[in-house]
Amino acid sequence: MPAPSTATRRGSRTSLHWLGVISGLAAGAGLGAAEAPTKLVTIGLSPFMVSLGMVAGVFVARWTVPMVLKGSDYVWADLREKPHLIVWALLAGMLWAVANTLTVFAIRDVGLSVAFPLWNTNSLVGLFWGWLLFNELRGAGTRARTRVLGGAAAIVVGACLTGLATSHQAPGSPHPGMGIVAAVTAGMLWGTMYIPYRKAYISGMNPLSFVTVFTFAELGTTLAFALVYEGGPQGFATALSAAKPVLFWLFLGGFCWVIGDLFQQYAAKYIGIGRGIPLSNTNQLWGLAWGALVFGEFAGLGETGRLMIVAGSLIMIGGAAAISFAEAPEGERASWRIAMTRECTRYGLDVDRVAAAVAGDDPLSAGRTGRRWWEYLVAAVAVGIFAWLASLAARPSLQFDAAWGAALTIITILFIVFGGVVLYRRTRFS
Repeated sequence: MPAPSTATRRGSRTSLHWLGVISGLAAGAGLGAAEAPTKLVTIGLSPFMVSLGMVAGVFVARWTVPMVLKGSDYVWADLREKPHLIVWALLAGMLWAVANTLTVFAIRDVGLSVAFPLWNTNSLVGLFWGWLLFNELRGAGTRARTRVLGGAAAIVVGACLTGLATSHQAPGSPHPGMGIVAAVTAGMLWGTMYIPYRKAYISGMNPLSFVTVFTFAELGTTLAFALVYEGGPQGFATALSAAKPVLFWLFLGGFCWVIGDLFQQYAAKYIGIGRGIPLSNTNQLWGLAWGALVFGEFAGLGETGRLMIVAGSLIMIGGAAAISFAEAPEGERASWRIAMTRECTRYGLDVDRVAAAVAGDDPLSAGRTGRRWWEYLVAAVAVGIFAWLASLAARPSLQFDAAWGAALTIITILFIVFGGVVLYRRTRFS
């Protein structure tokens, strides 16, 4: 029998569960803040350029953050060890890009506070795929299953209640129906995107490695959309020139999205997509706060609407709490191990090595020291891009409460820093 891993010696079953919970909640904060710049679509920018601006920021961040945290040698070694996951990462990136573009249309047509709950139905889609393909909730017992299913349903119901309360606050779009279709479709695509996530992590891949491939498909798909729908290279250049004063805000949103998404991926790794994705969908509460407090989306909202928002938010918080305490029992963990062993057998992976990675250890890091000079160059270039875009930035003509914006930004940073510290101490970002 192999020696117990470091994570096991720490008594990590509980700690890894709460690590996943903390990651999911930190993801909600980061993802909620990331959606704020998409409000720029309401000042007349092309949805395709808004999406491309964000994805360009995502691309820069998805290369910079893994290199800073783990180093390029680590990322390449992880990809070489599990090359079959590259195509899955590309597929996930394409699904993400299409879904993200649809969310921009949804925000334009029905507003941030309405679109958010509609695309957050992705948690139910992810819950279904986790059960069907990766044995999540199988052998969980009635109590754990009730907490997860009830919590996920509560988050969706609460989100829909807040959306219903604010539906009349959406901008005067001539196509509200199209906005609703766009948001629901985005939710379906994002829910399906979690299949490659979970497949990667029960195979022992580090989330930081997975996203470096993921991002090529994101950028390629979004760039193709922009070139086609903006009328070719000339129309694309014109649209890009019009967006230049706000590109910094879009890049910043993309960077925030990467941070939130990384936490979401760690949540999916440690507690599965059935638990991790509903927790990350607490970003609805953050989107609600940004929409109401910063952008004034609820100006003139009546007492009934306010009560519905409070009720919906409390229901969502209750759902998140239920999932947080739904730790997978031994029977469900045995089912997870069956799914992991199946992947190892299918792709010729070392079961013990993968099991250690799944448990929070990092066998790939053994004996790796030092940094490559180009990693510092990549980080410097990323900082330079943001500095250059900041020099071109102008304040958009949006209603914006700077005090609330600063307050929410500080709270978001605190969530992210706390989650990052816990991840580092427990797993060294494994």
